[in-house]
Parts: sequence; C-alpha cells; structure tokens
Amino acid sequence: METTDAFVGLTCVDCGATFDAETATHRCPDCDGILDPDYDYDRIDLTPETLDARPEGSMWRYDELLPFPAETAVSLGEGATPLVECPGLADAMGVGRVLLKDEGANPTGTFKDRGQAAAMTAAREHGASEVALNSAGNAGQAAAAYAARADLDAHVFLPSRAGFTQKAMTEVHGADLTVTDPVDGGSQIGDAGAAYAEAMDDHPEWYSTKTFVTPYRHEGKKTMALEFLAQLDWEAPDAVVYPTGGGVGLVGIHKAAQEARDLGWTEELVPMYAAQAAGCAPVVRAYESGAERHEPLANDKVDTACNGIAIPDPGASHLILEAIRESDGGAVATTDREILDAAIEVARAEGLEMGATCAAAASGAFELADRGEFGPDDTVVLLNTGAGNKDVDALRAHLGEREAEADEGDGA
Repeated sequence: METTDAFVGLTCVDCGATFDAETATHRCPDCDGILDPDYDYDRIDLTPETLDARPEGSMWRYDELLPFPAETAVSLGEGATPLVECPGLADAMGVGRVLLKDEGANPTGTFKDRGQAAAMTAAREHGASEVALNSAGNAGQAAAAYAARADLDAHVFLPSRAGFTQKAMTEVHGADLTVTDPVDGGSQIGDAGAAYAEAMDDHPEWYSTKTFVTPYRHEGKKTMALEFLAQLDWEAPDAVVYPTGGGVGLVGIHKAAQEARDLGWTEELVPMYAAQAAGCAPVVRAYESGAERHEPLANDKVDTACNGIAIPDPGASHLILEAIRESDGGAVATTDREILDAAIEVARAEGLEMGATCAAAASGAFELADRGEFGPDDTVVLLNTGAGNKDVDALRAHLGEREAEADEGDGA
C-alpha cells in the first residue's frame, strides 16, 4: 500500500488493539470492533498558513491527515464545497451567523462522495476487484460512481424506499443493483443489510465499503470539518448541526476537530448536535436518557419520509454519543413536517437547496434556538449533506400539501 507519512495503522475503538493497514482491511480481527486510522502527529509538519496557501482543489489538499496521498486517490474532485452565509436564517434563529456547508456540490450530490473516495482508494490499494455495500440510497450511488472511476465492479443493495435518483444512477454507473422487496415498497435499510450479508457470505472475495465496516469512510468525511474550520479562519463555530442516521460524518467531524485542536490549529472542539426525525430517533432517545448506546428501533416502527436518516439501528451510536458529549453538543428530533417546512424556508429565504433528509439540520437548529441553546452572537453551521434534487418528489409533495391547506383555510 502507498500511504502518507503520518499514517501508522489502525486501532480498534472497542478493544484498543492495533493493526497494520495492509493486513487488517475491515473490522477488528480480535473483537469485530470498529477500526480507526491512526497517525503519528509528530510527523505532520503543517500549519494553517501552509494549508490556506494551497489551491482548493478537493478534500485531498488535507492528505497529510488522511491515510492515502492525493496522487494515489480515487477522486472525482470531491470536497472543497462552499460554506454559505445565511443572514435570513440567522435573523430567524436569533444568532450571530448561520452558515450552510453545502455538500450537495459534490460529484454525486452528497457528502457520501468523501467517504467512498477514501474507501475505494483503500479497496484499490488492497488489490480488490469487486466491492459491495448496503445503503439507504446516496452511499450506494456514490459507491457506484467511485467504483467506476477505480475500474472496480460494484454490488449495491438498497431498500425499496430508496429514492428513484439513487437507484437509477447506481445502475447508470454500471453497478449491480439489488433492491430488496421491490413489490410492496416496504423494505428498510435493515432488509438491504440482510441481503448484503447473505451475498457477502456467498462472495467472501468482495471488498466491503459499508459504513463502519471499512475503516475509511468516516476518515474521508472528516475533511468536512477541516474545510469549514479553514473557511472560518480556524475559529471553531459555536455549534454544528448534523442530520444523523448512521452518524459517519458526525464521528468524522469530531475526530478532525480533535486533531485540529491537538495540532494547535484551533483552541476548542466543535460542539456537535445530532438532528434526527422524530419518527426514527434512536440516538436522540439514547442521549436524552443518558445511555451510552441506543436501543434499536424495529423496522415497522420507523415512521419518517426522510430516507437518508431512517436508520433504526445505527451500529456506531456509542461513537456518536461520545462525540456529542465530549464536544458539549446535544441531540434534537423534529417532525417530518417541521423538516420539510425547513427545507422550503431555506430555499425561499436563502435560495439554497437542501435535501429533505438534510433539512433535519435546519429544523433541528430552529428547535435548538427556540430552546435557548444558542446565544445571540453564536456562529451556527448547518451540514447540508445532500442536494435538494435528491428528494424533489418529497419536497414538491409537501409544498402541494401546504398549498392545499392554505386554500382550505382561505375558503373557510
């Protein structure tokens, strides 16, 4: 494997064992825990001034803090997404600044591209020829795109509730797509996970790029934090509100914030707030109860139209909760109506397009502001993890319902 100078291997977050990255490819060989890339930070001779002088390019401008160098990366130019001022939202929330980190600008329209770029690079470095994963939708599309870039065959397992765009583009990129329960439209990500697991048993040679099975997806996504910190002149914001399903990006952002603080680039951690849909909020419930891990939600109890965060059993909830608590953040759940209303408000107040799922960050921020969680001078960053056109049907349907209700009110 060709790796960066500081990357020294993988550490299990559960048992603490360490492994060589060439031989340990996925979960911990000792306890099946999650592996996390480790670095010798003394080897990193880098300052914010040096970083700021570099051209934007992609997320690989931060490759000293990534396992693989930019020149070997499987890349489509992911990263370098804008951080957009939202003065109308700041006024509405009663805070100093609201900024939206717009991950919809990535090649396949979501932040999933960052994780798949890193995971697909690892797959190629390990000599894989076929990759596989299950996904709620966007990660499957991203995996198909990056597998095509890396000249790898991809096997993608999606639930029937995944969006048409994600299903269609997965096939357009040439991946082998399996949609679970396509007839009645009722399957969830857990059903796609079961189909993926069965296929992996039959094809052990397939290389997984599944969330927290590969050690590299959260590592790629940590570059979101390095970017917004640089865009804020290395001043940590007072809050980052993140739409949370599996929580891969939240865990990655927290890791990058710790690295930036420990390297002396920032003074404080970034307070992380997990935003979920009320109809599928296992992390919020665990946070509010003081638990260290979530209680899984049965598939038939999932009640949200927000496909991307309809994750009833997030496997790394202990890492999500640890990140929230270590950073002095929090967790919030809002209804689907509030989430979809927030997406429309952002579009009309700021001209920015948030995916229906992603708007949980905006509605969550409004709720946190109403609770008095933010101060009048605070800087709040919203993570827009995907483009609005990923969920255009849900957004337009909700707008139609609002208009119909308004017409009924006028007629009364």
